[in-house]
Amino acid sequence: MEREELKTRTKQFALRILRLSEKLQGMGGSAAILSKQLLRSGTSVGANYRAACIAKSDNDFLNKLKICEEEADETTYWLELLIESRLLSEELLSDIHDEARQLTAIITSSIKTKRRNMTK
Repeated sequence: MEREELKTRTKQFALRILRLSEKLQGMGGSAAILSKQLLRSGTSVGANYRAACIAKSDNDFLNKLKICEEEADETTYWLELLIESRLLSEELLSDIHDEARQLTAIITSSIKTKRRNMTK
């Protein structure tokens, strides 16, 4: 996947997370608390990917990508909590949950590829 394409995809993901977080805030209670965690991690993926794209070195790039990977995986965790707690239905969250898993996989693959290329 090209850098610009992934920048766009992670930004669209952040916008979806933002809308979901707003919905959760309106529910109050534990949903409102989870919405803050989800908002932090879900919007961080794209922000950190953009930072990786302007990294000063290969090691800096890898470190920033690792942050993206962690944030995408954390977002997956919060989405799973929302589903398993039955605060929101699996059906409602299936698309965004799938996107979080896909972004994690893409970023993980990018890290592995970069590491492999650095050892050549």
